[in-house]
Amino acid sequence: PRFPAMASDSGDRHAILKRCLGVLRDARNDSEQFAALLLVTKAVRAGEVDAKTRRQIFDAIGFTFPTRLLTSRQPPAGCPPHTFRALSLTLLACFCTDPELAGHSQILNKIPTFNDILLSSCDADSTSMVDDVYQCLSSVLATARGPKELVTKGTVSALCQAYLNGGHGSDRALTLLVGLLAIAEAKCWQRDAPQLLAVLSKLSSDFLKAEDMTKFELCEILLHFIPLSPPLTENSQGSECLFRLYKGLADVLGSKLSQLQRDPALKLAASLVQACGAEWIPAGSAGSKFLALLVNLACVEVRLTLEEPDPTEVEGKKEVVTACYALMEMGIQECLREENPLLENVQKMQLMRIMEEAFGAVIFYLRQVKQEELQDPFIFASVRVLGAWMAEETSSLKQEICELLPFLVDYARKLFKEGSPAVSLPQAELVCTEGSAFPQDALRFLLPGFCHLTAEDRPRDIFISEGAPALLCEYFLQQWEVLTSESTAPAPLTSTEMSLQTMCGVFLNLVVTAPDLVRHDKTFSSLMDVLLKSLPLLLPQKHHLVLAANIVTLGLMMARILVGSAVLQGTQPAKEFFGAAVRFLSQAHTAQADPSSDGLAVAVSPAYVRAWDDIRELWFLGMQALAGCIPLFPWLPHAALQAHWLQGLSRLLSCVTPASVDSELVTAFQAVLVELARASEQCRDVILSHHGMEWANLYGMAALEQCLAKQ
Repeated sequence: PRFPAMASDSGDRHAILKRCLGVLRDARNDSEQFAALLLVTKAVRAGEVDAKTRRQIFDAIGFTFPTRLLTSRQPPAGCPPHTFRALSLTLLACFCTDPELAGHSQILNKIPTFNDILLSSCDADSTSMVDDVYQCLSSVLATARGPKELVTKGTVSALCQAYLNGGHGSDRALTLLVGLLAIAEAKCWQRDAPQLLAVLSKLSSDFLKAEDMTKFELCEILLHFIPLSPPLTENSQGSECLFRLYKGLADVLGSKLSQLQRDPALKLAASLVQACGAEWIPAGSAGSKFLALLVNLACVEVRLTLEEPDPTEVEGKKEVVTACYALMEMGIQECLREENPLLENVQKMQLMRIMEEAFGAVIFYLRQVKQEELQDPFIFASVRVLGAWMAEETSSLKQEICELLPFLVDYARKLFKEGSPAVSLPQAELVCTEGSAFPQDALRFLLPGFCHLTAEDRPRDIFISEGAPALLCEYFLQQWEVLTSESTAPAPLTSTEMSLQTMCGVFLNLVVTAPDLVRHDKTFSSLMDVLLKSLPLLLPQKHHLVLAANIVTLGLMMARILVGSAVLQGTQPAKEFFGAAVRFLSQAHTAQADPSSDGLAVAVSPAYVRAWDDIRELWFLGMQALAGCIPLFPWLPHAALQAHWLQGLSRLLSCVTPASVDSELVTAFQAVLVELARASEQCRDVILSHHGMEWANLYGMAALEQCLAKQ
């Protein structure tokens, strides 16, 4: 009598539900509570619970009773074995529609149980349990702590298996996987790569076989299953998936498509490029035609969207155009690739012309950008891809780039100063951004182009007039702080170190072509101070040798111009810098056995061999700059004596075969030796005492002979 049947009228149902909640609060035993629960869960399943009533149910029941039901193994007489569990899950699913309850530890600690239910056999009577579990997991995923808890408690593996089993709700398993990967891709693949790879294998097979709109729906799903790490190319199963995706995309993009069909295919191709470069495209005629088609389609899409930009249309196309940028960047790389190229020379020339037109459209679009739009991630993606073009193609669009240069400098300055909070579009970050100070570090991508531009008169004048040298000096200091905060262990070249090296190239261009600017702009005095302090810290770390070479050469060349600067007047940092510079230059060569004779030959020192291709030119420039500095800094010869360079060089030139020392090296050694001998009697005496006259004559160092012969 205390539990009448649920009435049909809505008002009566709510009244009865409230009576049941009262019984739940006042129940004398489990039987009464269970009976009341039956009516409550019936209302919940009928979807008749608003937020207020849901909270009342939770206040009446809490988590304790559903938890007991979930673990109970003794159902009421005449009921199915999972009755209690089903009641519990219905209540928990109801509670989880409240975001605050969905993130409660009492829900999170039930994730393993939810996983088990997904993987248990599902008959017709238990489908509602599976639905409730998916409701709980979906709600947990939407909470702050949820994704991490789901990954660490094994939900990724459970969802993969549920999807592959193809049972009730498997489509919801796939939806949840997509959601999890969108939030925590790296962690998911790190923990459950084999299971995710199995799902990708099924999806790629379905994609290849599909011949209807399913193919394009799968494009949208598949791009979430392409991991940046571990690379799919590392194992056979991943490589098979990639080949199926290539075949499927080749079929799709080779056909006549509507925009709704083409866009998801281009986005999938871009995600593959982001993860694997061009490695997923097979070598040979078919592969090269496909690659050319991809880049061609991307360029057409960019031109159609940006050449006559309708703000409404551009807004709806930003994601696909950003994907096209990734394909264009791959196109640039493949057109420049000389070793095992995928493209033939004719294809490369055609693509470069097509890309030039597309980049013209990008420049046109950026010239229309308003100040209030600068935080838009699409602007960043556009600047970034233009930076990739400017880094490699220096002859085309020169006039247009010069006209855009003030905007590029101003944009990079604003992002650097503000630490842009904008969030990137899915394909906006094409490569790993470790070492970058801010989420959107535009300078990093523009630096290679700036390095080319500052070697030419007109763009350099614009660059200087826009205040870019001061901006780069600030950026150099900030990136140096990032580098010194990173691990000192040898590691792959980071974006930070690459940025520092490229900035040295920009500053070298300015030192050579605009010495008056260096002499009078306080920016360069500040930069000199940074260089003096950085080299002694950097040089002992041999894995930073290329950066050290850049700093040595830049510092010595700037020192010749800034000789009157206070920071160079015999200060301790200055002496430490020049001492480190002398060590770097003096340790680059050694003697080793000459395979073509019984004697010894001069060779690059083992510590320098790996980096020599990158630092050879810098070493010769550094030697030339050092020779120019010696007459200007009276204490410099002492640094050479302290490093025992003269003794070491004398021994080297005395013991090796003269034919092994090329004329360029002889000229570099002689320039420094002559200046040392002229500037310091002690240096002259050391050279003479080590048979200097003999080997100077042997190597044809006439200027050194003449200098040593003077009393």
